[in-house]
Amino acid sequence: MTIHPNTERPGGDSAVLSERLRRIREYLNYTQQWVSHQTGISRVAISEIERGARKVDSIELKKLARLYRYPVGYFLDEDVDAIPAAHAVAGLPRRLNNLRQEDLTQVMKFAQFLEQSYQSDAEAEAAGEDEPRRSVPQRRGSAS
Repeated sequence: MTIHPNTERPGGDSAVLSERLRRIREYLNYTQQWVSHQTGISRVAISEIERGARKVDSIELKKLARLYRYPVGYFLDEDVDAIPAAHAVAGLPRRLNNLRQEDLTQVMKFAQFLEQSYQSDAEAEAAGEDEPRRSVPQRRGSAS
């Protein structure tokens, strides 16, 4: 299966896919080069995928989803209206209600990351796969 950037519904399935891949990689502070090294997908291909200029092979998408610790379904836009982090924030202690909006947004993003990570692990377990690699990435802007 291949997902192509130019074959999309109005609203842009492939645009959503490309944007989510880029946004999650940046949120995790992974460089395209590090992602390339971990997945075996060339850095140029990762750049083209994130810009929507290249097809995304299903195997590549699975590798990226595993590395980012998100379920494949998140990138395929299956749960358009779902906001996983909203449920996590509702359970925060009352003393955290005084967070600034920027801080609350970061907490929401991290809670969503954790929930997606758990879903990714569940998918891997259901498929009978080994634990995903948990190596430490080279951060953008850090010395090599």
